[in-house]
Amino acid sequence: MADAYPSPAPLDAHAPRMARSGFGKRTAPGQAPRRKNDFAHLRPREASIAAFIDRLPEGAAMDGKSLAAQLPAYGQAACLTALRRLVEAGHLRRFLVHLTSEDGSRRWVTRTYFSRTPRDDAWWEAVRTGEVPEELPVRAPEPPRPAPERPRSRAYRLLASLGRTDHRMTLSAADCASLAPLVEPWFERGATDEEFVRAMTGQLPPEVLHAAGLARRRLRDKLPADADAAPKPKRPHMLLECFVCRVPGTTEALPGGICRVCRGETPPRPEPCRTLADDVRAHVDVLRTINRRRGRTARA
Repeated sequence: MADAYPSPAPLDAHAPRMARSGFGKRTAPGQAPRRKNDFAHLRPREASIAAFIDRLPEGAAMDGKSLAAQLPAYGQAACLTALRRLVEAGHLRRFLVHLTSEDGSRRWVTRTYFSRTPRDDAWWEAVRTGEVPEELPVRAPEPPRPAPERPRSRAYRLLASLGRTDHRMTLSAADCASLAPLVEPWFERGATDEEFVRAMTGQLPPEVLHAAGLARRRLRDKLPADADAAPKPKRPHMLLECFVCRVPGTTEALPGGICRVCRGETPPRPEPCRTLADDVRAHVDVLRTINRRRGRTARA
């Protein structure tokens, strides 16, 4: 893909520099597959640098100094300008993330997110709040279901097979039919046939007097935990950061990922505020007035 954009040197001529742990490049969620014209809307220099960043691994350093060291044809100033234009085009955003370490200490770290597809401010705000879904996990194919014409279910067949694994757990046809509904929750929680048989036949007592009763108890006591019910990890608090001066702010204060001061826009004039010194002077003036009145009253 990088061959579609002019490049001063092969992009893999230098090994990528890795940032400190927790910093560096992070690929934004919801990325489309690479295409030849992903950065055709950019200027040649920005397209070349964007293609290079796109090929960097997760956690690679992608600040202006590191990019200039890996792309000798571009100086540090040129790389910083290209990064700013990638921010304006919607490919880059820099966030401040509030993390809590294992020892309970807290710190702010800077993370730079790269999106192959240009995104608007609303989409990046969704990334900040965690509303953009990550890549969907690839689920293992479900085991083939029994054909409708077959009267025996998967649960029935597994219960019937326990006696072949260990004769002490031999069940009758009536036992298998009555216990089959208790097996369904095992399948819903992802238990495989091997895990189920191992749970039913493992560590049996020397003599089993009532196999159906023991199977019923194990079906309830050894039911796997529901993975979907586990609490989700708390998402760290994130703030958008200006890509030029690195001042933190909201999406409204940093349109396009760059603050209004760095854009050259005149910031709103702050209203005059009353300081502590003003309050002290006013209080002293009141005391002086009271003392003057008392002195006049005493002389009178």
